Amino acid sequence: MRILLIGATGFIGSYVTPELQSLGHHVCVFHRGKTSVSNAEEIIGDRKRLGESTGDVRRFAPDVVVDMVLSSKDQAEQFMNVFHGFVGRAVVLSSMDVYRAAGILHGTEPGPLQALPLTEMSEVRRNPQLYPVASVKALQNVFQWLDDEYDKVSVEQTVQNDAALPATILRLPMVYGPGDRLHRLYPILKRIADGRSTLPFASDAAAWRGSRGYVENVAHAIALAATLNQAAGRVYNIAEPTTFTELEWARLVAKAARWQGDFVALPAERAPGHLRSENNLAQHWLADSQRIREELGYAEVIPLDEGLRRTIAWESQNPPAQVDSRQFDYDAEDKALS
Repeated sequence: MRILLIGATGFIGSYVTPELQSLGHHVCVFHRGKTSVSNAEEIIGDRKRLGESTGDVRRFAPDVVVDMVLSSKDQAEQFMNVFHGFVGRAVVLSSMDVYRAAGILHGTEPGPLQALPLTEMSEVRRNPQLYPVASVKALQNVFQWLDDEYDKVSVEQTVQNDAALPATILRLPMVYGPGDRLHRLYPILKRIADGRSTLPFASDAAAWRGSRGYVENVAHAIALAATLNQAAGRVYNIAEPTTFTELEWARLVAKAARWQGDFVALPAERAPGHLRSENNLAQHWLADSQRIREELGYAEVIPLDEGLRRTIAWESQNPPAQVDSRQFDYDAEDKALS
């Protein structure tokens, strides 16, 4: 198959290209030219002005187009205008933040807690703005492709239900692994590296559960969706089969890092401010991934312990360039623990 990947030079996309190539497919990567791409055809262009590259992408004549970075209704409309009636299938990466549970977690949606686990049929958000403008701006420093009007709900609604371009929607969890620009494991690993003997949690944060996925496993799921025709027009959650609490997850990371210290869950009112959350942590964010397992035969190719080992090794060699020291107020933590 001829597969066009849009924005595939980042954290997740860099794993998708070799996965598809290992299966014998011809891959072309559409990107801005700021990152080198080896062993794949390239089209240099700006995702935010996709229409300007219509001729180039049509000359490649893809069977399937996978957009890794669609982030707003405007971008989704451009996508449909370029590929509608021209490409056989589309795969669009979305997020589990489309669910109404995410809005309740972040305080942007009213109503009762959502039933768990979240399935592909669970209710989606009504409020298009999940994250504050300042948070979106901060994320744009990490993900330059992110649109000011970020909203995966409108992305999904725009690309679905078009018979001339059947789209597969993949709702991704919190993704970790080598190359993670958000350095999700770093707060635990830094405390271990700094010689902390006890790691405190606020009790409500310790009990919160959210779905995760290791990057190479997520890339495998994307490759399945791109290459299997039965994925056309379907929506799939991607998530590990077990969703751990934050405290359970921290214990797994610490064990993989061979740390022998202790964890303490403090009453939320006693926890230091930097360990508290303003979110409604009574709303968990865990998803069921049975559909993609049954319909596409998805299963993790990298076991949990190996994924953690690889991630920890990468984090030790690639700490974030900037660290907010307020996250690591050890004096406040010691005072709360005492």
